[in-house]
Amino acid sequence: MKQPGFFDVEERLARLSGLGDQLEAFSRTVDFEVFRPDLEKALAYSDGSKGGRPPFDPVLMFKILVIQTLNNLSDERTEYLINDRLSFMRFLGLGLSDRVPDAKTIWLFRERLTQAGAIERLFERFDATLRSAGYLPMSGQILDATLVAAPKQRNTNAEKADLRAGRIPEDWQDKPSKLSHKDRHARWTLKFTKAKQQDDGTMPSSDLAISFFGYKSHVSIDRKFRFIRKWKTTDAAASDGARLREGLLDKTNTASSVWADTAYRSKANEDFMEKHGFVSKVHRKKPHLKPMPLHIQRSNAGKSMIRSRVEHVFADQKSQTGLFIRTVGITWATMRIGLANIVYNMRRFLFLQRISTTA
Repeated sequence: MKQPGFFDVEERLARLSGLGDQLEAFSRTVDFEVFRPDLEKALAYSDGSKGGRPPFDPVLMFKILVIQTLNNLSDERTEYLINDRLSFMRFLGLGLSDRVPDAKTIWLFRERLTQAGAIERLFERFDATLRSAGYLPMSGQILDATLVAAPKQRNTNAEKADLRAGRIPEDWQDKPSKLSHKDRHARWTLKFTKAKQQDDGTMPSSDLAISFFGYKSHVSIDRKFRFIRKWKTTDAAASDGARLREGLLDKTNTASSVWADTAYRSKANEDFMEKHGFVSKVHRKKPHLKPMPLHIQRSNAGKSMIRSRVEHVFADQKSQTGLFIRTVGITWATMRIGLANIVYNMRRFLFLQRISTTA
């Protein structure tokens, strides 16, 4: 068999480009160097004066996390596919003979960023890039939340009570290995689903309530460009509405309107928005044991046409990146959701740039 040469590899890469390599589009559109200062500050590597193998370039390692998030890959699978795929190697700037980070190195890099709490700064860094490119938050903002599944925990009722009270169950305290595998921050909640018509044409008397375990991703997007501008991670049982007053509203948006569903309708939220100069477009709730007035129905329907845009964000994240929490604890869940939000904004940036050049 003929040994592949340089021109054979170049021809294969050219073919990948012709087929539409998404990672190549990322390299052309996103300047990953803007992340370098924040990555270096978070990692705080030594100057190498004590010897030892030099660490991999932090921007290269961050791009590996982008690959992972885009393709919903484990560390082991990521290591394999970087070695296997030319498109991955080209995106990372690696040649066939270059050293590739192994799964342990990828885990350590992500762990170091997580412990440093760097994901918020990295998100803000890319948001600044979007603003510099002309994508300012405009036309108001839309708030919503979605549940993100995590591995289910099998705990006794007593252990659950301790966790809800913020205590570590007594049986876990002298078992570090068990404690490290127990998620003390994720919570159970009920996910309500609209009842569907039965085969005989009848409708169930009530909607479906499905038990769900994990976390909740809260976001605020701008109405104009649909970028995620603010976000927060909580356990799955946390109230949606209370998060509105915890930094989810973007004061830099050029318009003051705020759209959200009925979960965000409360006197506390209405007062908060009025005090801070926001105009509430939050859905109104149906009166208890009374029919919904026609004018409120029409008002809610008009709001829904705008508010529904935020659903596309969550649909994109779950269908394209398979958003799921594999780790244990809210600190690591925040890292995972934060990466998903950065990658969503990158993909949205690519799309808007593409349609602007073809218009």
